[in-house]
Amino acid sequence: MDKLELVLTEGWRFHKGDCDDAWYKGFDDSGWRKVLVPHDWSVEAPFSRNNSSGTGYLDGGISWYRVRFKLPYECMGQRVKVVFDGVYKNSQVWCNSYYLGRRPNGYTEFSYDITHAVRFGQKENLIAVKVSHPDLADSRWFTGSGIYRKVRILVENPVHPALHGIVFSAENISQEHADLRVCHEVVNDSPEDKKVRIHTELIDRVTKKAASVLEGEVQVRAGSCEKAVLSGAVEKPNLWSVEEPTLYTLRSWYEADGEWSEVGAEKVGIRKIVFDPDKGFFLNDVSMKFKGVCLHHDAGPLGAAVKQEVWQRRLEVLKHMGCNAIRCSHNPHMPELYDLCDSMGFLMMDEAFDEWEAPKNKWWQGHNVYPPKHQGYYEDFPEWHERDLKAMVRRDRNHPSVVMWSIGNEIDYPNDPYCHPSFETMTGNNDANKPAAERIYNPDKPNMERLAGLAKELVSIVKEEDTTRPVTLASAFPELSSHLGFLDALDVIGYNYKEQYYEEDHKRFPDKPILGSENGKSEEAWKVVTDNDFCMGQFLWVGIDFLGEAHGWPVYCSQAGLLTTDAFPKDVYYERAKLWGGDAVKPPFSDTEAVGAEVTLWKEADRLSNRRFEDASDDIGYIFQILVELKDQEGNRTTDDRTFRVQVEGTGELLAIDSGCVSDLTPFSENYRKTQDGNMVVYVRRTGHGDINVHLLCIDEEKCMLKGRRFDLQL
Repeated sequence: MDKLELVLTEGWRFHKGDCDDAWYKGFDDSGWRKVLVPHDWSVEAPFSRNNSSGTGYLDGGISWYRVRFKLPYECMGQRVKVVFDGVYKNSQVWCNSYYLGRRPNGYTEFSYDITHAVRFGQKENLIAVKVSHPDLADSRWFTGSGIYRKVRILVENPVHPALHGIVFSAENISQEHADLRVCHEVVNDSPEDKKVRIHTELIDRVTKKAASVLEGEVQVRAGSCEKAVLSGAVEKPNLWSVEEPTLYTLRSWYEADGEWSEVGAEKVGIRKIVFDPDKGFFLNDVSMKFKGVCLHHDAGPLGAAVKQEVWQRRLEVLKHMGCNAIRCSHNPHMPELYDLCDSMGFLMMDEAFDEWEAPKNKWWQGHNVYPPKHQGYYEDFPEWHERDLKAMVRRDRNHPSVVMWSIGNEIDYPNDPYCHPSFETMTGNNDANKPAAERIYNPDKPNMERLAGLAKELVSIVKEEDTTRPVTLASAFPELSSHLGFLDALDVIGYNYKEQYYEEDHKRFPDKPILGSENGKSEEAWKVVTDNDFCMGQFLWVGIDFLGEAHGWPVYCSQAGLLTTDAFPKDVYYERAKLWGGDAVKPPFSDTEAVGAEVTLWKEADRLSNRRFEDASDDIGYIFQILVELKDQEGNRTTDDRTFRVQVEGTGELLAIDSGCVSDLTPFSENYRKTQDGNMVVYVRRTGHGDINVHLLCIDEEKCMLKGRRFDLQL
């Protein structure tokens, strides 16, 4: 049979707190709350000053999820996996009472073979997941808690590709021709050796015809995995670029024992990337600067449980600014974000870690307020870093948008915790309030010389899985670390806020391109990029405000973004648009009285499925985005803010309201909120098929023309 995929969105039961027997299939969970997955429980609780400022004063803890599903009899004899796109964190998984394993990392994809445990026909299967996130100061930004990305059941023949085991690449690329290479990692889970024939087609998504056909065969022993490399070519390829992000569909079939079955279909792109140490970055032989932004993975009151339609709107706003690149700060993001960057034309820096084997300072009483805490991923790095890093590369290596791998962010931040006797005092770019004693060399702290060996190891791990892209990292203190071998194993040098060293270090490392991996928004920092061919571009900190990294109560959010959390532009957005050739026209604003409100539904076709909005938004779990903008007597936007209560009827539920205000402590779960600068976004999630009615009522206590006004929408 062909490969079957079942996405487990509905039917989940959720319990906040520990429960000793919840792993057991026969456990009675009828009293648990019903939720849809993706789900983030951290944003459901009120803000509390007892929680960590670094993660937005939001809650963590321990919770359980359980879901039931059925598989038809036709699936008997097949291999069955459960695949989690991301669970934060320390997940433990059971299937029908069988324990499958644990995964500490909250950002990486992981899977388990459940063939031995599943039942078929009318017999129910039960997946139980325990999530442990009691250490709230484990990150420098908001992480979320729970099964905050999608979960899939995969059913495949005993002879099948390894997970992400069909690898596409192209070389000798021009407008006239491209040589293709498709590597198949073929798994034989049957008890007998198999001769496997392979048929792969590169299909033009416009004509629906095969632009290239690749065929081969491989002998695979029972219980083993073998690689088969297929070669081919395509004439006059449609090249992927940021202006025209043309994609193909790669479809593959396997034949074993006389029966063909489809084993995979995914979107791929053909593009030529060159990183020249003197001339910079070239895409399809065209010189190009990275006009990038760094992005964290949350979406304000949605927390980490973000859907593709929310990211699509956010990326569209960034695109209008002239942005052409995204840096994933500082961990792998949801797979749909990469799909969107493929289809919308963004270059991506895919990043793995924020810390390696030593802990960074985690602020829990406000940014740079001492003393810090030191919880975090470093506890799991020695045992898990290879598996986690490979999981990122294997998942994302077929994306044309991904052009660089980053193995770490600011691992060399001075005295946090690495230091060196060659510097008596060391001050980082974020040390305004650091006590003097924390800036002084301390021989009892880890020596920064250790980082060169770790970087070399991580680079080699990446290259075991992919050699078609360069490896980089984001260096925070190159004035020391670059002299200790930290950058030697890299293909591309990335500096955070260190433009003053570009020219000098270009001479020191003549064979390595240089990039601003994280930068401030000054015009001077951009001028360094435009004035130097060897500098490939910059990634601004940060594209969109994000939860956590808060400077102190009651502010629970970083305010460094070009956009607010509800994806409305700030003034700095229009300033950047002027530099980057985007839409720099700021709409007129006033502070006069609000007499009306423009309430509109964001309606765009689904970029990933090529479906109309009306069809895509009928999916259970779809998040509608209702934009509210206050207007004055002249019809211009006004900053005369008002409070609205939202009521949802029918087959939907109010998910959240976001005004972008980073100090509004109204719990995200409430049904009212005040606008900020005259706008807000109402998120409504579909829970069933049928009409959804949304009512917005202005409830300001003060006398105003909008008080008592109601705005209605039918979704």
